[in-house]
Amino acid sequence: MDISVVVPLYNEAESLPELAAWINRVMQENNFTYEVIFINDGSTDNSWQVIEQLGKENSNIHAIKFRRNYGKSPALYCGFERAKGDVVITMDADLQDSPDEIPILYRMITQDGYDLVSGYKQKRYDPLSKTIPTKLFNATARKVSGIKNLHDFNCGLKAYRNEVVKSIEVYGDMHRYIPYLAKNAGYSNIGELVVHHQARKYGKSKFGISRFFHGYLDLISLWYLSKFGNRSMHIFGLLGTIMFLIGLISAIILGATKIYHLAAAIPLRLVTDSPYFYISLTMMILGTQLFLTGFLGELISRTSYDRNKYNIAKEI
Repeated sequence: MDISVVVPLYNEAESLPELAAWINRVMQENNFTYEVIFINDGSTDNSWQVIEQLGKENSNIHAIKFRRNYGKSPALYCGFERAKGDVVITMDADLQDSPDEIPILYRMITQDGYDLVSGYKQKRYDPLSKTIPTKLFNATARKVSGIKNLHDFNCGLKAYRNEVVKSIEVYGDMHRYIPYLAKNAGYSNIGELVVHHQARKYGKSKFGISRFFHGYLDLISLWYLSKFGNRSMHIFGLLGTIMFLIGLISAIILGATKIYHLAAAIPLRLVTDSPYFYISLTMMILGTQLFLTGFLGELISRTSYDRNKYNIAKEI
């Protein structure tokens, strides 16, 4: 099979018939063998009934129905598990992504050798309240991930080699950082395609401003896991040791100063009256806690089932 199109959706009943017909037309014009996998993420409208009807009309349409709303990442995870096409393409169900981009995305994967191609909505039909935070978010993601050539990490229109989606685990809200996940899995040949962004035709956006705060926290988590996921001691142990030594040296200096003044019969207030004593003590306690955090992290990683799981490209 040439292409699997994975479409997560939530309350998009109005747009589904048009989207399915559009995808089918593009596939027929280019003689692609394909499947469309709709993931109904707990919709409360009649999206599932529409999908059932579409499935009766077109045998290439498959679908998954969640009992409740889990989010886009779980929907993509389940879609990726079931995708059989050589190239897997994801797109949103709101008709803002154009299926006309599918042929060039397919060629970039199969002929140009990319592992992943991400769409770039250079001209957006979104309000400033959405576009400005998006630019800041993408600039931060480029800096942290090191993928300098991507301008739109969160674009729903992407194409992947099948082996890429089988090698990454999308969870929580990590769908925003699939290129970063792919890079960490060893798929560094990541490209970008300027795509056409259309104004929403039906309904309204399902994402609010809170997604930018969640995205920032997820980015920190992903950065930490990629750098220190299996060696927590390297960061927590180091920071803990430095803090403990600074606190210990400060306490020794305070003690030595007190002993010197006593030996010289010079009046000096009690060590416990000095704020530096409590600062030193606090740093020693925090340093110990950080060190133990790193130690516990190491113990957890040692017992992880995938601690020796590596992505092997080829073997002779």
